[in-house]
Amino acid sequence: MNAGDPIPVDVHHPVRNLSDRVAYGTTRALRFFADTLFAKRYGNRAIVLETVAAVPGMVGGALLHLHCLRWMRDDEGWIRALLEEADNERMHLMTFMEIARPSWFERMMVLVAQALFFTFFLTLYLASRRTAHRLVGYFEEEAVVSYTRYLEEIDAGRIDNVPAPPIAIGYWKLADDARLRDVVIAVRDDEAGHRDVNHAIAGQQAFP
Repeated sequence: MNAGDPIPVDVHHPVRNLSDRVAYGTTRALRFFADTLFAKRYGNRAIVLETVAAVPGMVGGALLHLHCLRWMRDDEGWIRALLEEADNERMHLMTFMEIARPSWFERMMVLVAQALFFTFFLTLYLASRRTAHRLVGYFEEEAVVSYTRYLEEIDAGRIDNVPAPPIAIGYWKLADDARLRDVVIAVRDDEAGHRDVNHAIAGQQAFP
């Protein structure tokens, strides 16, 4: 793929071993929970899930930073990539906060979900960095699916294609008259990029 080409969205990493099965099984279980809880309320789903999605990059970046310090090794640019991923997910959250105002129940869910997921992911990362990154890769595959369905709802007229919030226009450098549809496409491209990065890390034989 050349620079500037659109990122493919219909991508799935095949499940090949136990590590992949653990990661994919966990992802499908959480997908079922999200579908049951939010159904087609995609804006509210994004708010809750993006608070969780910002955890892996921060955990991975921090642990890799400490690892490279201990062993006095170069990180090959991965620390910055992981921390930028975490910050990008945070911007997704800030954007959807302007689009779909969370209820008090969803705010409580954010507190609980983030605490539980942080503990789980930190433990998983310490036990198997490869499985942790594969899990994020599968998470991002599901995120791409969710945002594609979000687009379908907008295109069908079931969700209003409201003006893009200023924070999104500034962050993604969108046109001044950009709409929600443009924002969702930008977010989906981000998630597809995170998917590819984490699957690539999980597939590496050597990692700093």
